[in-house]
Amino acid sequence: MPYLWLKALHIVFIASWFAGLFYLPRLFVNLAMVEPDSHAERERLLLMAGKLQRFSHGLMVIALLSGLGLWLGYDLWSLRGGDGPHGWLHAKLTLVALVVGYHVHNQRLLGHFKRQTHQRSHRWFRVYNEGSVLLFAAIVVMVVVKPF
Repeated sequence: MPYLWLKALHIVFIASWFAGLFYLPRLFVNLAMVEPDSHAERERLLLMAGKLQRFSHGLMVIALLSGLGLWLGYDLWSLRGGDGPHGWLHAKLTLVALVVGYHVHNQRLLGHFKRQTHQRSHRWFRVYNEGSVLLFAAIVVMVVVKPF
């Protein structure tokens, strides 16, 4: 029973973390479109982005810790063979590492906006924004379908 509660907690915090990962790059799109003389708009968007990044960081930590608890509760010894393939779990963990990298990259991008050293257009950020959706979809497929 505690395993199911941990799984529920994990799903809630993953969904919450990804909400931040979906929205922060959208704020980057808006920041990239701000006119140079629009200081109030820029500062408001930076404030929103900074608060969202900090909040998302806390959600990420709880999501990763609850995921680690689930992983430790999983029959790790069976990963060495015996009861079937577990390639989906290795693929999922690789994708989770990519999501953490995406999160860290968002933090770096926010720093560039704060220092006014960003080099990308709002169009680039519109495409970049889809990265979290693709990673989320791939992780859900690994967990639900377990294709290998």
